[in-house]
Parts: sequence; structure tokens; C-alpha cells
Amino acid sequence: MDAQSQQAPAKKKETRGRKPKPKDEKQEEQQPQQGKIKKAHQQPSVDDKYSQWKSVVPVLYDWLSNHNLVWPSLSCRWGPQLEQATYKNRQRLYLSEQVNFLVAIESSLDEMFEFIVVQSFVDEELSTDGSVPNTLVIANCEVVKPRVAAAEHISQFNEEARSPFVKKYKTIIHPGEVNRIRELPQNTKIVATHTDSPDVLIWDVEAQPNRHAVFGATNSRPDLILTGHQDNAEFALAMCPTEPYVLSGGKDKSVVLWSIQDHISATATDPAATKSSGAGSIIKNTKSGEGNDKAANGPTVAPRGIYYGHEDTVEDVTFCPSSSQEFCSVGDDSCLILWDARVGSSPVIKVEKAHDADLHCVDWSPHDDNHILTGSADNSVRIFDRRNLTSDGVGAPIHKFEGHKAAVLCVQWSPDRSSVFGSSAEDGLLNIWDYEKVGKKAERANPSSPPGLFFQHAGHRDKIVDFHWNASDPWTIVSVSDDCDTTGGGGTLQIWRMSDLIYRPEEEVLAELEKFKSHVVACTSKA
Repeated sequence: MDAQSQQAPAKKKETRGRKPKPKDEKQEEQQPQQGKIKKAHQQPSVDDKYSQWKSVVPVLYDWLSNHNLVWPSLSCRWGPQLEQATYKNRQRLYLSEQVNFLVAIESSLDEMFEFIVVQSFVDEELSTDGSVPNTLVIANCEVVKPRVAAAEHISQFNEEARSPFVKKYKTIIHPGEVNRIRELPQNTKIVATHTDSPDVLIWDVEAQPNRHAVFGATNSRPDLILTGHQDNAEFALAMCPTEPYVLSGGKDKSVVLWSIQDHISATATDPAATKSSGAGSIIKNTKSGEGNDKAANGPTVAPRGIYYGHEDTVEDVTFCPSSSQEFCSVGDDSCLILWDARVGSSPVIKVEKAHDADLHCVDWSPHDDNHILTGSADNSVRIFDRRNLTSDGVGAPIHKFEGHKAAVLCVQWSPDRSSVFGSSAEDGLLNIWDYEKVGKKAERANPSSPPGLFFQHAGHRDKIVDFHWNASDPWTIVSVSDDCDTTGGGGTLQIWRMSDLIYRPEEEVLAELEKFKSHVVACTSKA
């Protein structure tokens, strides 16, 4: 059995950011008609653009790590920082993976017997099941500190290899594909996941046992199961910055709110447990471990509220950073809706036409409660000021950013700068914007650049489905792409930090460069 036939991945569902084309259609695209050849020559290929990007990595980046994934991951999140050292910090990293054993096994002579045994086992399993386990991966990541990595080493990575900075720490066998991962800000060891079901699954990743993702293995048991949706809830998921609350949206057009503390008050019999603080105690009365093929082994929590106002699938949700009772949602109905749980289950404000197409993502500014960021299938990113929105659905964005050439899949504000945010899209680009730069003199000097755009990460060769700023190291970002369209399978995880010469104040940068002017001139004269 060759490597390709051994993988035999199951047919992928068609969702936003995951829209595979039929094989014959791909072949037609690879053989363009004569009238399209000229246009193809004018536009560089994905590989050409990637080669151009890689050639300038030592100039643009302070640090970059590339981690090849055998199977695509649809989400990536930073966990708690574990250790600080002189040159590197160690931190948890959460992602998902669908394990392919035959690729993972090293084909050394010492392991040849193991390879034969496992191959025979897999062949037998594939004949009856044909699937491989879905996993929630907890990894340890060594985050190199700023101005430590040598420039000549930054771009010397193998795209087909796994990063030496990312080491798998624990595997949880997940009931279904992991579509979304979100961590609880008050305790980042607690994460919520979305899969192809109506339920939200809560995991204490430290309490969960490490599992071996072998064929036929039973699913891990979630620590909590949040119920309330009437149809699949696949992507829209958020956790509250101020309270252990969880928010979700789904195909049933609803937004559902839970409090993890409701489980404590309903089931705690140990007085010591009830005195424990918030999110840290949610696991003390449950038993983590192995389950069966159904997720419904863990205790369930009913919702605090269910909110209706969307007319199509809810694609993303987010909390107001200063209130557990205020939140907003976006959906395939092109609507942006603001909610307040204190005043009922109907929308407080509903913007009927927030974008010109489906809305995929939303984020509420942690620096200014009035600013809400949205991304859409119309390829644009917009900022709304809720003070300008009215209950009759009227409201225009205060800023509109157009720098992507395909649907925007994820947006997030910077934890460090109030005017800075990122957006990733199906065009394989992760753009970093600063709305305070719009209209400034330096920007007007380069009219070809979209207003507000000051950095573009082009290290992925396919759609970037998720990214996350590192709150412990604010200019470090982890991003993940689903590479099925360009490579036929797998994904790429990248951890990167742009050079601080790009985002620091111009006066500081010029003063620093002046100090090294003589050295630069000397080097140039010798070249």
C-alpha cells in the first residue's frame, strides 16, 4: 500500500473556508484554455509568491517557525505561559489534528517490524471503518524572545518538516472534527471546542489523560457538555473575559449563552469545591477520561439564555470585554446583532446590511467598548462604532479596509495596540492593520497600498482559517492554514513575529538606525 492510498481521508464537509473542488474540476483548472494562458503568465503562481516572500523573511521578521501538519487544523490558540528563560519562553499551544499513522511512523531499520505490524492492523481497520481519530492536541511551544534569533537562520526551515520549537505534550481524542478552539481567559487551561454537533464541549486539558490515537480508540470524555442548540453549531464560539461564560451560535440561527458556574452550583456536594473560585473549580466534581463513541458521557449544563434574531446560520460571536451580559453576533444573513442578556432575548441593535455578503467573523475591541470589528465574504474588514448604530438597523462603519482578494475568515484586535488588528482570509494572507495610519502622510506616499495596511504575512500557501495574538508576547502570532487546495491535504502552522522596526515609532527607529549608520556604510563599501 503506497503512502497516498494509505491516507485515504474521509470526504470533507463543505463549509466556509473548506470548499474542496471535485477532482475533475481541478484537472480542468490545471489545463486552462488557450485564451487564459496569457493571463496566467501575467500573474505569479502560489509557489512564485511564496518564494518571493521567503527571500525577504530575514528582513521582515524577528522570528519565524514553520510547523508542517499532516492533516489540516481548523483552529489554533495560545494557552498559559509555563516558563520564562533567558532566550526563550515555554508556552502551551492548542491545535487539532487528525492522526495518520502510516505517515507518522519513522521508516528506520530499527522500526521496520513495528511498521509492518501497524500496517497490517491499519489495513484491517480500514476495511471496516475507514476513519482515523480526530484529536485535540496540547503542545509545548518554545517562543524565542525578541532580537534573539539570528537573521540567517530565520528563513532556513523545511516546509515539509515539523518545527523543533513545537513539541506535542498531550493528545485528547475528540468526538468529531475540531472546528474551533477557544480558551477561558480567567483560566487558559480550560478550553471549549466546536464540532459537527449541537453541543459545545468543555475540556480541562491538564486533568484530561494523555491518549494514544490508535484505530478503534474510544473518544475522550468531555469535562462538561453545554446543550441548548437545536442544530449543529460548528464555528461561532467565544469565552467571556470577565466571567466563566460561554457563547455559541449555530445553524439553528440562535445565539446561546451558558455559565460554567451553573454546573458547580447544581452538582457540587463538597463544601470546599463551592468555595473555589470560578472557572478553576469546574473539573473538581467530574471525572475526566475515556468515554465511548458518544460525547454524552460528561455532565451537561443547560443554557442561561437563547437569543433569536438571525435569519441564517450564526457564523461568529464575541463578548463585550467589560461585560458578561453584552455580546454580539454575525451570520450568513449579513447582519451584525448586539445583545444584552439583562433586557431580554431580542436584539438590542440589529444592523441589517453590515456587509455586502455573508459575515464570517467578529471581534470586540479589548481597548474600546465602542469598536467592533467584522470580516466578510465580500473580502472586506469593517469597524463599527456602536454609538453610531440605532435600533432600526441603521449604521455605517467608521472604517472599511479592502486588502484581501478572497473571503475574510478571521479577525482579531491586537492585545497591545488599541488601533491595530489582524485579518486572515481565503487568499492565504494575514494582514496587519492600523486604523490610525489611515490618511497619514507616510501612507499617502504609497498610494498602491490599501489604507491602514502596514504588514502582510504571506507565509501560507492556502486559506488561513485561524490565528491568535499572543497576550504574553503581544507581537507574536500563531496562524494555521488548510492546504488542501494547493497540496491536496495537510496544513501549515506558523509562529511568527514581525521586526520591531516595522511597528515602533518612526523617531525611535531612525534614532536606532543612526547608531549603526557607520557600520552599515562600511559593510556596503566592502560588498
